[in-house]
Amino acid sequence: MATAIKVENLSKIYRLGEIGTGTISRDVERWVKMNVLGKEDPFLKIGEYNNQSEKGNSDLVYSLQDLNFEIQQGDAVGIIGRNGAGKSTLLKILSRVTKPTTGKVNVKGRVASLLEVGTGFHPELTGTENIYLNGSILGMRKKEIDRKFDEIVDFSGVERYIDTPVKRYSSGMYVRLAFAVAAHLESEILIVDEVLAVGDAEFQKKCLGKMGEISKGEGRTVLFVSHNMAAVKKLCNKGILLKRGRLDYNGNQLEAVQYYQNFKGTNRSFEHQGSKDTAPGNNNIRILKFDVVPQEGELLTMFSGVSFKLKFYNFEQDKNIDVTVEVSNNDDVIIFHNGVIVTKNNDSKVGVYEVNLALPKQFFNAGFYNIKILFGENQRYLLYQNDCIASFEVIQETAGSNSSRLPGVAFPKISYEIKQLPNDSK
Repeated sequence: MATAIKVENLSKIYRLGEIGTGTISRDVERWVKMNVLGKEDPFLKIGEYNNQSEKGNSDLVYSLQDLNFEIQQGDAVGIIGRNGAGKSTLLKILSRVTKPTTGKVNVKGRVASLLEVGTGFHPELTGTENIYLNGSILGMRKKEIDRKFDEIVDFSGVERYIDTPVKRYSSGMYVRLAFAVAAHLESEILIVDEVLAVGDAEFQKKCLGKMGEISKGEGRTVLFVSHNMAAVKKLCNKGILLKRGRLDYNGNQLEAVQYYQNFKGTNRSFEHQGSKDTAPGNNNIRILKFDVVPQEGELLTMFSGVSFKLKFYNFEQDKNIDVTVEVSNNDDVIIFHNGVIVTKNNDSKVGVYEVNLALPKQFFNAGFYNIKILFGENQRYLLYQNDCIASFEVIQETAGSNSSRLPGVAFPKISYEIKQLPNDSK
């Protein structure tokens, strides 16, 4: 099978803060060494891996570092990893939106990309005009686009607004039309970032079905970045796992997802040691402690009940502070997103606060879960968020593991009323 994409020694480095070297003489030196002498950029030799939670010593960070892989024609590849792993940067390089710092990328065939809301569309042009513009960019002739036009409009569901400038579209309408254009125009490679999260559930399902049809039925190559592990397992036949800009796994999609989920691990308790100023957080909030504990017994089971205990240091004086807890399973399906107002009358004080949350028995099904914490002001402004402060495993008590979990993402306690009716009842 022919190779559609080949990546060799690919790295991408970004400078934090201001763009440029700081002086004109250094900019000239950089240009001469790179473009005249053909040498490496002397100001990009020192870099750190991209760990967003830690303060580094250099203002140069690797978004991607030394990637090597090949993608075959007709493969559907799920690109997975935590936030900041370099997934979107990789897609931008493959789509030729940005250049790599070092290394080579060979792409065989035309690429249609859907990277973020607004990419590839001119806001002043109508939906119709943007369809023809995108087709022309891909090298298609007007007759070829004419042939696909009705199919694109029908799939997008925005026929009523197709002659309206797209700047007046909602984000959902924008994504509907953008995906329809990218999926139906005749490109050999389709690249889709997590933008499908903007659409409603019905349209997401429709898009996933179309991507499956493209890869399996039409033999086109699909690259798909998603936090929805269930979709990756169903749609893709290959998986690439990125960790802090490096290639951590490349192979079967089921194994890639399993490797990613195992990598998350379980860490039910977190307690910061040392000065509060070095605890996870920022100048607004610092997390000092977080615990996941069973309400009964020592094991977290489907019948034990679960409590979350949070302790944090607040630097915000006279504000309305709120805390939101978001729990997702290992397929990154959100189980709940629920918050509490900590201070209600602009009376927050600088100091330590504690928030405890209790969930009843028979709430969680057996499985692995991850906890995200968000701190806000007036339920509008984000002060700080930690994407995975803790993770935990709920076991099936009778089995002693989560291997025999029941279907579904939750295990609710439901009251049933059962009665037998007379034979002559209707």
